[in-house]
Amino acid sequence: MRFKRVYIEISNLCNLHCRFCSPLNREPRRMQEAEFRRVIEEIKPFSGFVYFHVKGEPLLHPELERFLDIAHENGIRVNLTTNGTLLAKRQELLLQHPGVRQVNLSLHSFSEQEGIDGESYLQTAVDFSKRANEQGIYCVLRLWNLDGEGRVGPESQAIMRRIEQAYGLEEPLAGKMRARDSVKIDRFVHVDWEEEFVWPSIEQPLLSEEGYCYGMLHQIAILADGTVVPCCLDANGDAPLGNIFQQPFARIVESEAAQAIRRGFQNRKAVHPLCRRCSFRLRFS
Repeated sequence: MRFKRVYIEISNLCNLHCRFCSPLNREPRRMQEAEFRRVIEEIKPFSGFVYFHVKGEPLLHPELERFLDIAHENGIRVNLTTNGTLLAKRQELLLQHPGVRQVNLSLHSFSEQEGIDGESYLQTAVDFSKRANEQGIYCVLRLWNLDGEGRVGPESQAIMRRIEQAYGLEEPLAGKMRARDSVKIDRFVHVDWEEEFVWPSIEQPLLSEEGYCYGMLHQIAILADGTVVPCCLDANGDAPLGNIFQQPFARIVESEAAQAIRRGFQNRKAVHPLCRRCSFRLRFS
């Protein structure tokens, strides 16, 4: 069994408090170096790509460079998602480290925060994307805050205009949104947009038992405390499959609980109670 993506939450701590992000109902925690090394060694036979994502801001982690080293030493390429507010301090590491494959900048994160200079923030993000392009590092500028009708708010419109100006785009980005959810603006640079979503929770009402998702088929996630869950949206570990700090990863993914989720989605069935309450998976149906 191989996964296209193994999400690793190296920390669930974040420097922002965004309205669209679900409350963290877990103990604040950072992975330690020995724990991260075990994760990489365990998942190495299952994927060549890891994503520093789930909850938390990976650029906050004091051992980020060491983690990148460990992944690179094991032949694992790293993709990470950041809100970009710490980019000015960490961009040289990301641009120069051979283990970094892709950086996703969630540009929708800063607009509702206080004390952030929006002009400086956007300039840093655009400059970083251009330097990443020169280095052959993929950079995705993300705007995942469209409303239910796919409309762009004034903050996102301003961000799009800045990107259009920086890259000399003749056609407005907003005009491309109805036809696709991503557009390539340079060799290694994309702009992505998505409607704002509700993080799934076991406390939410049942939606359906039918449907499809990438969980346990193409992706799997490991939370900061080692809990293995089927996908990157299980922010509070409501669908635990095991703990990688206590059990071999191979045993976890081969367990009946994990395989039941996998078989279910192969047959367009949502098996786990959390999956039956997840509205995001309806996008794949």
